[in-house]
Amino acid sequence: MTTQMTAKKTETDDKTYSISELAKEFDITTRSIRFYEDQGLLTPLRQGQTRIYSRRDRVRLKLILRGKRLGFSLSETGQLFELYDADKSSVTQLSTMLKLIEHKKAELHQQMDDIKVVLMELVTVEKRCRETLDQAKQVKEPN
Repeated sequence: MTTQMTAKKTETDDKTYSISELAKEFDITTRSIRFYEDQGLLTPLRQGQTRIYSRRDRVRLKLILRGKRLGFSLSETGQLFELYDADKSSVTQLSTMLKLIEHKKAELHQQMDDIKVVLMELVTVEKRCRETLDQAKQVKEPN
């Protein structure tokens, strides 16, 4: 690695972010970021009352939000972070992630099946309501 590449890598690694910068970048509230911190998912440095977020915190925030979109709980995301912190080879983390993905897929398939059943029930109820409404209109409006 050249000296220039090393300097650039260090600059990138040393970049810090304020809470408002991260909130704006990810289109979330500062309150959400503080909540993730309270949950132990983010660990910013502090200068007095000011939070200073590292590149690592930014990546974690990105993963938290991605996990939320995929349906992972904050607890599951935290579990993955703990595994990664303990095992930098990420073998354990990836194995656990695959198990969580399989579990989440099974949950989603079950939800799809449940939604199909509810939709069929709604169609049946809708049909009965329309028939009853038509009958009520005929009784009200004699020929």
